[in-house]
Amino acid sequence: MMRLDRIAFGIALGTCAAGATQLTAQTPDRPEVLPAAEEMRIALSAAPDHLRDGAGYWALEEDGYVLARETENGFTCIINRDHPLNRKPTCYDAEGTRTILPKVVFVGNLLMQGTSVADVRAQVQEGFASGRLIAPERPGVAYMLTDEIRNYNPGTGQVGTFPSHMMFYAPNLTNADIGAPPTHDPEAPWLPFIAYQGPHGFMIVLPGG
Repeated sequence: MMRLDRIAFGIALGTCAAGATQLTAQTPDRPEVLPAAEEMRIALSAAPDHLRDGAGYWALEEDGYVLARETENGFTCIINRDHPLNRKPTCYDAEGTRTILPKVVFVGNLLMQGTSVADVRAQVQEGFASGRLIAPERPGVAYMLTDEIRNYNPGTGQVGTFPSHMMFYAPNLTNADIGAPPTHDPEAPWLPFIAYQGPHGFMIVLPGG
C-alpha cells in the first residue's frame, strides 16, 4: 500500500498516482474551463454540507479565475488547478482565504495564460521570497471533503484520485509535536500526520480513516 504521507505530498506537487487511471489524451496547454454549474458544484463539494450555502467560490473562466460569489460565512471554495489536468476542490476558512487562496488564483491565472508548470513554480517561489505571497500565520482548516479530486502524475502519464480529507494549517508543527510516527501508518489511516513540515505545513486528517 502506498504511504499516505507520500500521497499527500503528491496531491500538492502533482505527482500522486494513487487510484490512477491511464490518460488517453495529450496533456493540454491550459486547464479545461467547465460549464458554470459544474464548476460551482465541484468547488462547493469540498465543503461540509452546512457551509456550502454561505461559502463564496471562485470559478475558472477563459481569462482566469473570477470571484463568482462572495462569502457569507468566511469560507471560500475553489477548484485548485496547479497543473492543466489537476482539479483539487478545496474550501478554505478565513485564514486560508486570506493567505493560500491568492496563491491558488495566481497559479491558475498563469496556467490559463499558457505558462509552463515549471515557470509557474518558479514564479510562486519568487512570490513567497518577495512577500507577495504569504503562508498562513495561524492554525486553520481547508476542507477537501469530496470525491472529485483529480491529480496528474507527469512521471506515469496518469491521473490519480485521493480520499476525502481535511487539512489543518500547521506552520512549523512537526509529526513529533503531535505524537505521530515519522511516516504515516497505513494500518492506522485515521492518525493525523504533517505534510510540508515548516512554514507551509499541513496536518492531514482522513475522516474515518
